[in-house]
Amino acid sequence: MLATKGYAALKASDDLKPFTFERKEVGPNDIQIEILYCGVCHSDIHQVRDEWGGSIFPMVPGHEVVGKIVKVGDAVTQFKVGETAGIGCFVDSCRTCPSCRAGEEQYCDNHISFTYNGTYKDGTPTYGGYSNQIVVDEQYALHVSDKLPLEAVAPLLCAGITTYSPLKTWNVKQGDKVGVVGLGGLGHMAVKFAASMGADVTVLSTSPSKKEDAEKLGAHHFVVTRDEEQVKSVAGSFNLIINTISAQHEYDFYLQMLKLDGTMVLVGIPPEAPQVSAFNLINKRRRLAGSMIGGIRETQEMLDYCAEHNIVSDVEVINIDYINEAYDRMMKNDVRYRFVIDMASLK
Repeated sequence: MLATKGYAALKASDDLKPFTFERKEVGPNDIQIEILYCGVCHSDIHQVRDEWGGSIFPMVPGHEVVGKIVKVGDAVTQFKVGETAGIGCFVDSCRTCPSCRAGEEQYCDNHISFTYNGTYKDGTPTYGGYSNQIVVDEQYALHVSDKLPLEAVAPLLCAGITTYSPLKTWNVKQGDKVGVVGLGGLGHMAVKFAASMGADVTVLSTSPSKKEDAEKLGAHHFVVTRDEEQVKSVAGSFNLIINTISAQHEYDFYLQMLKLDGTMVLVGIPPEAPQVSAFNLINKRRRLAGSMIGGIRETQEMLDYCAEHNIVSDVEVINIDYINEAYDRMMKNDVRYRFVIDMASLK
């Protein structure tokens, strides 16, 4: 077993603290990655604090992982020592169900092994990227271009693919009108991707102060959703809305902004299920849909797209011992737009 250092929550009420644990040795099909950077996702907070229920402790969070390969198994064919690799939100799946066979492993019908707060098929708990190293089957690792700053690449493994996937699924193209609800870790990536695809992008936000940022990120318009006249101006406007908000809010408020056959895709998860008026869907044949992350194939496509179009996340790099303060700041929306841990700070 590989002695590994990380930061963990020992129970839901705990701050994260230094934690030593063991990783499996590198098997024939595995690669070992020395972790350089790990993004901090809002879902890390939800799971550390057991807000979604079922959390497994001790918990080492982190599923936006970028690092260098230091060892490969004898049967590995896709990666070499010294290359840069990434790991996203899962590290294994059943591999045999229709979803896995279709390259949509994130929707595995049987058993998906999330990068942390999950289990491998043998029941062993998974530990995430707030650590100095990780071992993963090469089929669940990703190639990362060294053209881009690696600290800014890390959040692409969750925030990036979470917003890229619905834009591709709903075939966003030149001239489409796309609304982005919320300008945070997810929203800022949705703006960058949609603009790069040629869409006419509008940010829908309660915060007028974010207008300048939205425009710098590539948005063409900005609507303050507390301004009734501005809201009226976009009624029936959008082909697609990417809704990134995890706080409680009214879906009907945004559904009326869709045009005929428009779709609002949920990527944020409010704590309680909002009410939805059937009339708002039936009128103009609107759709309310959801999207999670992407499979390995689509995540690799996204990373390659980012390398080609020079797209990365806007990040604030922190040391690992700042993680609890970072969580507090995230709860106050005090980050633009993603914290990333420099794992060299892990002593």
